Formats: sequence, C-alpha cells, structure tokens
Amino acid sequence: MPDDQNSPPYAASAAAASAPPPLPPVEKGARPDRTGLGIVLMCATCLIFGWQDAFSRVLGAEYPPVLVVMIRYWVFALFVIAMVSRQPGGLKRAIRTRRPRTQILRGAILVIETTLMVEAFVRLGLVGTHAIFTAYPLLVAALSGPILGERVGWRRWTAIAVGFVGILIILQPGRTDLNLGAVLAFVCALLFAIYGLLTRHVSRDDPAQVSFFWTGIAGAVTVTILGIRQWEWLAPADWIWMGLLCVCGILSHYLLIRAYEVAEASALQPFAYTQLAWVSLIGVLVFGEVLQPHVVIGTGIVVAAGLFTLWRARVGPAGLQPTGKAAPKTRS
Repeated sequence: MPDDQNSPPYAASAAAASAPPPLPPVEKGARPDRTGLGIVLMCATCLIFGWQDAFSRVLGAEYPPVLVVMIRYWVFALFVIAMVSRQPGGLKRAIRTRRPRTQILRGAILVIETTLMVEAFVRLGLVGTHAIFTAYPLLVAALSGPILGERVGWRRWTAIAVGFVGILIILQPGRTDLNLGAVLAFVCALLFAIYGLLTRHVSRDDPAQVSFFWTGIAGAVTVTILGIRQWEWLAPADWIWMGLLCVCGILSHYLLIRAYEVAEASALQPFAYTQLAWVSLIGVLVFGEVLQPHVVIGTGIVVAAGLFTLWRARVGPAGLQPTGKAAPKTRS
C-alpha cells in the first residue's frame, strides 16, 4: 500500500484475502482526470476482489488456509518484483528502506490477517465476514492517536461510537452461539487497521515503491516460514481454482493501478465499498448464504459511519490535527 493518500477505505487485496490492497506506485504529475472511468475501474476491481475471496473460501475449506495464502503470496511476490522493476530505480531502489523492522512487521501482520480471513470465510461465510470487516476504517481512526499521535475531532469519535454500535448489532453478543468466524473477522479488521497505520508511518520515510516491495517480499517470506510444513499437493482440479485465484489477484491489481492513474483517490474511495455488495451477491447466489436483517442493518450503520469519518478527514481541521509539531499532515 502506498501513502495514505492513495489507500482506499475498503477493498480486498491481491495479497490479502480481504483488505485494501497494497497499491503499486502510481506516477504523479500531469494526468487526465477521468473520474468516471476511474469509478468504473474501481467497481470492476471490487467485483474481481469478490470472486477472489470466493475462490479463497473454496480452497480454504479443503486445505489449510496458510497453504492457500502461501501459494498466493508466492505469485504475488513475483508480481511485485515485476512491477517495481519497471519503476525508476528498479529493484535496487525498492529494497532500500529507512525502516526495515517496521516494513517487515507490516508484511508479517498482513499475512497473518490474510490467513485468518480465509479461515473466517470458511467458518462464517463471505457476507458475515465482510460485514464485520467494514469496521476497519473506524479502527484506523480510533488507533491513529496512540499509534501516530494524531488528534481525532469529537464528530469523528461520535461516528466511531455509532459504527461500533453497528458492529454490536451484527455480532449480537448476547447470543450463546457466537461464531468463531465473527471473532476472527473482527481480529482481521484490527490487524489490518494496524497494518494501515504502520503503512502511513513508514510513508514518512519510504516512498510507495519501497513499501509495495516490502509488503510482497516480507509477506512471502513470513508465510513460507509459517506454512511450508503444511505443504501438500493440491488435487489437479484444485489447481484450476488456485490459478483463478492468482489471476484475480493480478487482474484486480492492474485495474486498481489504472483507476488511480486516471482519477483522484478521494473520488474513488467511497466506491471501494461496492465490494461489500459484490461479495454479498456472490455469497447468496453461489454459496447459499442468507442476508440476515440484523446484518444488513448493522452493516449499513458501519458503512455510513466509515464514510462520515472519511468525509470529516477531508473537510476541515476538526477532522484531524497532528499533535506533534514534527508530524506531517496525514489523513485517516
């Protein structure tokens, strides 16, 4: 993921099962502003992300999730190397980081989040998992103070509180049969929020090209260490599913790059939430999942709160103010 300015609030990833993608660097400077085309590309990207998560669920039900993620990350790492090789300075520039420990930590957190997300897909389904995961932008806002030293205004704190009411509606904590998948989905949202904040932190010293490289490579190394002992050969038919999964990852990243090349991030960010609609359709039509009324209501509250925090971060100083004089302006 590049700098905060280029990170969508909600989308899945070619590296992560369901997380905003670590974007390859986009050339800055003069460019035509074709917002309509960018929105179409963003919506198409989110549709492909939805199918990517569907393939992850299919494979995760048959094989250890860490094995599925490990193979995906191997392919993703090759994609990262190919992308950064085309950037100014190439691989030599991408390897140089001023914060190697934080970059490695980012990669490790993302790969753990990815693995847990696949497990959540299997246990809870696409609809329920994504409904809970929509809380991650609210967690970013809530944690930006203790992690980055940023100040969040009272309006956004109110939105965060309202959003967590929505999460409680989804989870229905009074139930005795609370699915472990729901807990995993919330843990994934928390992990990805931390990952996003660490990404913003390293962006003060490392350009997007460097962070993108370390996301793929550190993640691939981490998941290989964690998963190589669980290696088993996939059945011939399942290699087809894995191939489709990897193709979705590469294609979605390409479309996402194109979207950010032709339109501003602020115009595209709200449309990243369309992934929730796509995965809901796939979950219902393909996997026979049921849209429970409390899930629909709670998700609507969370999405509305997330969009409000996004808007407040851009309209005035009450949205976000750095507390440290040395901290650069950032948005959460």
